[in-house]
Amino acid sequence: MQTIIFQTLGGLGLFIFGMRLMSDGLKKVAGKKLRAVLSAVSSNRVIACATGTLVTSAVQSSSATTVMLVGFVDAGLMTLTQAVGVVLGANIGTTVTAQLIAFNISNYALPLIALGVLLRFFFGSRTWQQWGEVLLGFGILFFGLSTMKAGLAPLKGEPSFVTFLTRFQAQDLSEILLCVLAGAALTMAVQSSSATVGITMALASQGLLSFEGSVAMILGENIGTTITAQLASIGSNVNARQTAMAHTLF
Repeated sequence: MQTIIFQTLGGLGLFIFGMRLMSDGLKKVAGKKLRAVLSAVSSNRVIACATGTLVTSAVQSSSATTVMLVGFVDAGLMTLTQAVGVVLGANIGTTVTAQLIAFNISNYALPLIALGVLLRFFFGSRTWQQWGEVLLGFGILFFGLSTMKAGLAPLKGEPSFVTFLTRFQAQDLSEILLCVLAGAALTMAVQSSSATVGITMALASQGLLSFEGSVAMILGENIGTTITAQLASIGSNVNARQTAMAHTLF
């Protein structure tokens, strides 16, 4: 059991670290441009939504996008209408992380780490170093996911754990609500829906969670991630708080 716990938590740690490293690298590559794009969004809701989708796909964090939006609205750089359109897009863009995980390219994790280290530490160009950071984070993310999956695999033979997870199979309304609440609570604790979606997908890949239970948990995880924007809106003006609330309501 100790090996399972250490391997699972270690894999989760690598996953979160890799995701943050990749996100930070992407922000360094295009951070100023992203801020300029966000602050210049037109009142056209379709364009605003598309902008939110693209920006969040790039930075791999809907929380980062929505926190920036709350700040822009509070500073008067964007209207509430513009911000809500971008929020809708941000919630679409954040699903790119889950789709990347689903492609199951863990076999390429170590080559990506090697290439990332080469670019990050052995190239003089700042741009190449930043792209190296992106690739390094990407590789660590998938290496962490494969480690987490390997750690969870033996639990299929643990009757007590399987019995516990039968509560999260979403066969009736009470179980569906339990899954949603569990997903939301987990994301509020970890502060990353991408990380908790990764955990859910790892459990599902090992046959420990049903499809219905996984979907219900992911719904909760997408609710839980909105706590970051709510925290960012504390002390801001009415429009900024309404932007955060729109994110939560969506």
